[in-house]
Amino acid sequence: MSDIQVRPAVLSDLARLTEIYNHYVVNTPITFDITPMTAEERLPWFEEHTRGGRYQLFVAERNGLVLGYAGTGQFRAKAAYDPSVETTIYCAVDAIGKGIGRMMYEALFKALEGDEADVHRVLAGITMPNDASVALHRRFGFEQVALFTENGRKLGRYWDVMWMEKRMK
Repeated sequence: MSDIQVRPAVLSDLARLTEIYNHYVVNTPITFDITPMTAEERLPWFEEHTRGGRYQLFVAERNGLVLGYAGTGQFRAKAAYDPSVETTIYCAVDAIGKGIGRMMYEALFKALEGDEADVHRVLAGITMPNDASVALHRRFGFEQVALFTENGRKLGRYWDVMWMEKRMK
């Protein structure tokens, strides 16, 4: 694991981030997007997640290859929600279960500490079942606050979504 570097994402990472994400779009219910995207279509997402302050995006990289990403973006568009952010975390298929998600979340939550980020709550929506994601979030102090049943349809069935939150300050 010492050969893995976690660093802020840069625009040249976007194609690889899109490739990683599209695997989940096509093959899993983990995201409710159903159509693969191009890097150009993901550019607004990338820009939102790399504004700084409460909006951060980190990648894990080994030998120049991005293995995954973790970040925070806007929870909702209304201004009163600004101190709450929603997380995103994805690993390349061959990087799952190797502690890379933990490494990225450590960097992300360290970046969100302090008054500059002004983050009060971090929220995570997890398509169920997903024991590994729930365990990762619990490890970082997230607690379940809601379970929405059958609120997304993908891959020929309905899926539940657990919402978890972490208090930052």
